Amino acid sequence: MGQGKEMGETTSGFLLGGRVTYRQFRAGHRSGFEPVLLAACVPALAGEWVLEAGTGAGAGLLCLGARVPGVRGAGVEQDADLAGLAEENFRNNELDGIFSVRANATRPPFGPEAFDHVFANPPWFGAASTPSPDPVRALAHHAGADWIPGLVSVLRPKGTITLILPAAALSATAAALRAGCGGVTLFPLWPRAGMAAKMVIMCARKGSKSPDRVLPGLVLHDAQGITAEAQGFLREGKALLF
Repeated sequence: MGQGKEMGETTSGFLLGGRVTYRQFRAGHRSGFEPVLLAACVPALAGEWVLEAGTGAGAGLLCLGARVPGVRGAGVEQDADLAGLAEENFRNNELDGIFSVRANATRPPFGPEAFDHVFANPPWFGAASTPSPDPVRALAHHAGADWIPGLVSVLRPKGTITLILPAAALSATAAALRAGCGGVTLFPLWPRAGMAAKMVIMCARKGSKSPDRVLPGLVLHDAQGITAEAQGFLREGKALLF
């Protein structure tokens, strides 16, 4: 890792109910439920290649690797310290087919059609948004739908792209995907039953002519806390495939 952060500034924990060990930096961007749900939505099979853009400390690929033994993957991360920590997390979990690459997620350093699937939690903060005082968090919130063309370029025909995004970014995301993908599937994440969805998952296939779909979605919380259905994906590692 680089010189900006010391090992003492990391915290250790677990993902998927303890199946995955996970270290992340105490300061800066912290992983939430987003990478875990994203990993549950990627329809990867053993032996296929998956790219996660903006992998951070590797939470998404760690969860995918735990669910799909034998999957191969690359995590692109611009921050050198995060890229190094992701690599350590992959090695600590014995995911020998997954590695991290320090690069700009808008320009993945791979040839055309190199991956069967790509996924990301792109930043969706516009130019008018107040920047974070933390430089790592500010970098994570810098871009938007401009990630999508580069990700589609490294995707094989009929391969999938899966994104998690705020509901307010739906139109920008759909417009960007239309340039090379179809069969867009929208999966809302309801905070509670009867409440408007603030976040959604969107999946599409490169070159697909299938019609778009809106699925029932997932209710995240009820009176007891995280719903049993959500726990199946967040803690038990079930697949949330469309």
